[in-house]
Amino acid sequence: MAEMRLNKIIADAGITSRRGADELIMDGRVTIDGHQVRELGAKFDPEKVKVAVDGETIARSLSKTYLVLHKPKGVLSTMFDPEGRPSLADFIDLRTERLFHVGRLDKDSEGLILLTNDGDLTFRATHPSFGLEKTYIIEFDGKLPTGVDKVLLKGIELEDGMGRVLNFKHLSPQWIEVTIHEGRYHIIRRLMEAVGVDVLRLIRTNFGPISLGETPEGRWRDLNSSELISLQKALDIKV
Repeated sequence: MAEMRLNKIIADAGITSRRGADELIMDGRVTIDGHQVRELGAKFDPEKVKVAVDGETIARSLSKTYLVLHKPKGVLSTMFDPEGRPSLADFIDLRTERLFHVGRLDKDSEGLILLTNDGDLTFRATHPSFGLEKTYIIEFDGKLPTGVDKVLLKGIELEDGMGRVLNFKHLSPQWIEVTIHEGRYHIIRRLMEAVGVDVLRLIRTNFGPISLGETPEGRWRDLNSSELISLQKALDIKV
């Protein structure tokens, strides 16, 4: 088998994403045939070496899993929390695969989050260059400020650069829907704060071509074949 980058070998084993694998490597938690490796660009033939993370030998995951989870409010977007707070793993305890989350939702946000053991898909889905659109519905308190839609569509200068929404809909007196393509920290909440919208609930309904649909809160479902094909197409993944 041809040599591949160490972070891809780790991602293919369903341990974490490529970015997460880079962190493991830099932290000195990865060994090749018993020797610690910290070089991010190092390449190896996974069929000829023994790769271990935290002392545990890993193997490529030949079977790929893709789940949609409806994350409830108050749950951390992590697969494990050392403080014992609710995390994503609490909702998929019946699954035996190693899964990791694609992107994040903050603790107080709800809705769609993807879980998979496909490192390549995770890498692309979270990379800014692919610009997957994400749609959220927002329940707000009080009255919607006049002209807020135009301001958000034009863009607002935040402390870390310009932010804007791609689409804006006023769904009802207390609900709006916005679509963005970036994933900066708390970007939706910061945009809403900047225009004077008091957010009560923030729910992600779509991640690229994938919709939350009727998936109940706290439950998960497998992506169907057409959803997976649509997602792979959006990420330019050849299968």
